[in-house]
Amino acid sequence: MEKEEIEVLVARPEHEIYVDTILETIAEAAKVRGTGIAKRTHEYIAKKMFEAKAVIALAKDGRFAGFSYIETWENQQYVTTSGLIVHPDFRGLHIAKRIKDLTFTLARTRWPHAKIFSLTSGAAVMKMNTALGYQPVTFADLTDDEAFWKGCEGCVNYPVLRERNRKFCICTAMLFDPTEHLPCKLPEEVLSRIKHLQELEEK
Repeated sequence: MEKEEIEVLVARPEHEIYVDTILETIAEAAKVRGTGIAKRTHEYIAKKMFEAKAVIALAKDGRFAGFSYIETWENQQYVTTSGLIVHPDFRGLHIAKRIKDLTFTLARTRWPHAKIFSLTSGAAVMKMNTALGYQPVTFADLTDDEAFWKGCEGCVNYPVLRERNRKFCICTAMLFDPTEHLPCKLPEEVLSRIKHLQELEEK
């Protein structure tokens, strides 16, 4: 299959039919890597889709190919693009980079003043982050939001993080500071949907 046969787009409510497959794919990938992962429910991922805070990749025949979602912390001062996964049937087609690029653009457009950070042990993710303008930082440069750090409890390396008083772990911390880069923008169709969602939140 060619990469042109895979569509990468901002997830919509109708994509909820893929949520269970997404969760299963993430869980299986964590088993293969031998790492833990923050547990997410069907409702949690579906809500990300309804709020235009997720990106999904689909094959032309409707099969699930990949996914990622966005989380905000400390009153939207910090943003993470999380849960990046590509289904095993579609690996090797550079889908992860396409998902990462769109999720990153979505985050920058919706929260233009937020710092976007990543905590990862994956070389491929670090390479993509570097290409997007992330810089390696200390853990002290990341969010203090306890809800974010609680998500690390499902990882096999959590004891290391706890013993180091959250100052160091196996993962590498990376940060994108928007003040050092030009603005970013999504297609008008997506911008219109985001504007509508924001208006609903304000009511």
